[in-house]
Amino acid sequence: MRGMGNMQNMMKQMQKMQKKMAEAQEELSTKQFEGTAGGGMVTVVMSGQKQVLDIQIKEEVVDPEDVEMLQDLVLAATNDALKKVDDETNATMGQFTKGMNLPF
Repeated sequence: MRGMGNMQNMMKQMQKMQKKMAEAQEELSTKQFEGTAGGGMVTVVMSGQKQVLDIQIKEEVVDPEDVEMLQDLVLAATNDALKKVDDETNATMGQFTKGMNLPF
């Protein structure tokens, strides 16, 4: 019954990997990501769980005549932060899914 030993080994490996994945996800969720726009005029700080933690807007970019530009900068900074979260998540979690067809 050599096949059974292999199966147990595989299960152990899977459990080990799941633990490592959980740890990696935990670590990601504690990280903070900063997105900026307008050369740092607007900064958005986001958690690894894509929660916006902080938005900083330099007062010189606040122009009542041009609210649209400010909205665009906030959008751009938010998307920048989101992209950084996604890139880091893919880089971190990608190591676990190489060669495996696991849907996320």
